[in-house]
Amino acid sequence: MTVDTKRVSLVVAALLAFFAIGAGHRPPEPDPLPQRWELDFIPGPLRVITLEVGDEGLQPFFYLTYRVTNNSGEDLQFAPIFEIGNENGDVVRAGVDVPRSVRRALLELLDNPLLEDQIQIIGPILQGRENAKDGLVIWRAPSLTTDELAVYAAGFSGETQQVEFENPDSGETETLTFRKTYMVRYATPGTLVGQGSKPLQVVGERWIMR
Repeated sequence: MTVDTKRVSLVVAALLAFFAIGAGHRPPEPDPLPQRWELDFIPGPLRVITLEVGDEGLQPFFYLTYRVTNNSGEDLQFAPIFEIGNENGDVVRAGVDVPRSVRRALLELLDNPLLEDQIQIIGPILQGRENAKDGLVIWRAPSLTTDELAVYAAGFSGETQQVEFENPDSGETETLTFRKTYMVRYATPGTLVGQGSKPLQVVGERWIMR
């Protein structure tokens, strides 16, 4: 399965959001004071790396590390979802078409015995700084030609909001659920060819409803 076909569900969600906005709605803003559980999320730098992938030869990947701490007051189940998008409308979910060999290579390169990839990290997260988890996120890069990237991290908050809208095709009232998501935006120099291991420049980060 290709990256394009795996983006179908993401495109559908984007269209629903478009319908909601077109009907006079705007995506809601997160509550200024969290009303539901929330984890402390500290993203590390976003980098690009080129690795050998079997018969495909050298392939580019984006990756970042992060730390998550549970100070919510209760033990929780942790199942994060990370996506990356560019100004061309390409949106890719972390882990899609990322070979096991790439995960192993990056874990070895980063040399952190506590670092867990996106599959390993799923499960209970206990309270307290001593139970913080370090995670690794990897995306296959859809393109290295871009002026801006954004990373969306979901699963760090239990806050959701629902917006009703009229579907312009069916005329029926539908409900769109927005989830509190952490967004980090990066400026890029137009092409990431030759970027090496230099971190991408962060130009903004905040909670949004998406």
